[in-house]
Amino acid sequence: MKNKKKHQVKSRFYYIFWGSATVAVVAGQIYVGTGYRLMSGAFHRIMDAVSIETQKNSFYQMEKDDCPPIKYYDL
Repeated sequence: MKNKKKHQVKSRFYYIFWGSATVAVVAGQIYVGTGYRLMSGAFHRIMDAVSIETQKNSFYQMEKDDCPPIKYYDL
């Protein structure tokens, strides 16, 4: 009968290190994702304001047939 060797013996420090590294990476991803969401919301607010101004300006433009006649003055 053969004696079995233990392939890898990991200490408690190994699990603490990789567990804390995993938590740090996940926390960083949440932090970056939250910042991106806030930046995206601000960008959408800016673009909505630009869209409203553009629509407001096009609202006041008259159609070609609705324009009053042009008055010409002799100088």
